[in-house]
Amino acid sequence: MHKVLVTGAAGFIGFHVVKKLIDAHIEIVGLDNINDYYSTQLKHDRLNESGIDASQLQENKFVNSEKFPNYRFIRMALENREAMKELFENEKFDVVVHLAAQAGVRYSLINPSAYIDSNVHGFLNVLEGCRNTKVGHLVFASSSSVYGANTKLPFSEEDRTDHPVSLYAATKKANEVMAYSYSSLYKFKTTGLRFFTAYGPWGRPDMAYFIFTDKICKGEPIKLFNAGNMKRDFTYIEDIVHGISNIVSTTLADIESNTPQSKSMDELHSVFNIGNHKSIEITKLVSIIEQYLGKKAVIESYPMQPGDVENTYAEISKLNKAYNFAPSTDYEIGIKEFVNWYKKYYNI
Repeated sequence: MHKVLVTGAAGFIGFHVVKKLIDAHIEIVGLDNINDYYSTQLKHDRLNESGIDASQLQENKFVNSEKFPNYRFIRMALENREAMKELFENEKFDVVVHLAAQAGVRYSLINPSAYIDSNVHGFLNVLEGCRNTKVGHLVFASSSSVYGANTKLPFSEEDRTDHPVSLYAATKKANEVMAYSYSSLYKFKTTGLRFFTAYGPWGRPDMAYFIFTDKICKGEPIKLFNAGNMKRDFTYIEDIVHGISNIVSTTLADIESNTPQSKSMDELHSVFNIGNHKSIEITKLVSIIEQYLGKKAVIESYPMQPGDVENTYAEISKLNKAYNFAPSTDYEIGIKEFVNWYKKYYNI
């Protein structure tokens, strides 16, 4: 049976990727350090949904899923070089889906060291593990933030990405460059995915759509930066997971058929946008949330924040051509699904 490592498995995207891959009848190892950047209870509850008893978690120890015999989870920090080395040597993964990172643009202004530890040192440990154990394909999370203050729309993979406006963005650009060098030197396949704002059930509490929903429910004011005159390419989680699953399944099929791996850099290293190919105004987002909560928002306007950009909008034809990525979830449906989950999770 093929074996896949999913890092960030207690996180929003990683949790959903694990759920999808479990159904593919392959062996899954999930990894996460369960840091307290946001609610560890939410992370534990995600793990419990996958049959991992969060009360049994210990540093660098495996916990088997009680629901799915093909899933195991280990609590481990990416920056723990020796533990990561041992994990890769013992497990011999076919594919690594690396989603773990210190997330958040604004938090990078407060705690920059966390981003270097996890996103740079941690990513190096993942690269080293892949090259030393002959991993067939490393799929890793980059970010639309690498486009910086780019004003050309839609954002294309061919656009310049050498002017990041936050340290978070700089670490994600560093990941892309580091992966390129490893593909060039050691001839293994790396694919970076530039995520545009992911949303949906089990989402991150630090994201705007989650904050808006929470505060509207509680009757608290919401902050609209730049008076809400911003647009975001929000991408529904199921669409993202489908795209990642296509990449993993294609790789495993190639391994199964002993398809020879090309040595050209165009095929060894790729970077793709993974977005919805649509933008929605933040004010429109608020109105949709209001509609499904049946409650009006109290709005406070603030100036633009350091590290923010006014508009994100993904060109996705490259990923569509390579892996048949075609997001189909309308904002109205996606936000409704999130609000319904929120009300159920918080007993509202």
